[in-house]
Amino acid sequence: VMLVGTSGFSYKDWVGSFYPEGTSAADMFVFYQDNFDTVEIDYTYYTFPSLRTMASLAERAKDGFLFSVRTHKSITHDKSASSEDVRNAAVGFKAALAPMYDSGKLACVLIQYPWSFRMSPENIERMLTATGSFEELKVAVEFRNDSWANERMLKVLRDNGLALCCVDEPRLPGLFPPLTASTTDFSYFRFHGRNSHDWWGSKPGRDRYDYEYTDDELDEWVPGIRKVAGEVGDSYIYMNNCHMGKAARNARQLRRKLMEDA
Repeated sequence: VMLVGTSGFSYKDWVGSFYPEGTSAADMFVFYQDNFDTVEIDYTYYTFPSLRTMASLAERAKDGFLFSVRTHKSITHDKSASSEDVRNAAVGFKAALAPMYDSGKLACVLIQYPWSFRMSPENIERMLTATGSFEELKVAVEFRNDSWANERMLKVLRDNGLALCCVDEPRLPGLFPPLTASTTDFSYFRFHGRNSHDWWGSKPGRDRYDYEYTDDELDEWVPGIRKVAGEVGDSYIYMNNCHMGKAARNARQLRRKLMEDA
């Protein structure tokens, strides 16, 4: 099954561009579910999730709706954290997700590393410490640094039952390239847009995710997504170009393309 959605759903600038005028924050999730069957929860990177919030989301989700959840920055972005710190943060994060996996509404956990996280034996171990803490849950790993774009990385993921998060982002030196590969029994895709001008150190009022994909740019990915989806059970595909509802529009476009002649 290929499920397409967006990274987050609660955006003020989506009112009028995706949500009908006058939609309140409380009503956004209801409208979102009328359009999509999955969402990637992103706020959990900035704010450690609580059982209460995760339970509320799970309760409000219709049957069959699935969440992917991005892990907190303490697991991936704190260079001063020890392996034990990383493990403890991951264990605590997993515990907060209990309402989602107990209700069968958790698709996957996304662990996204920063560009500064380069491939090395130490960082491979650090990643496996984090991913191992989620045990029976599905885990996808996103790399931003192109030092990971090699066969050794793919083998590490395969050996540990982890999915590569296949990404589309600006074609800038050092950034992870477009790569489609299946490394476990599900696949994960994230589209960040191609706003190369604002990717590094965007200025106030600018947004690195302010980008709308063209038909041709989405078409580039259709064969690869279909190929990978044919090799696995489920594929989760999220648009993260969230500025002014562009993610929602592009998600609908891509879903339509993937379903054509499927």
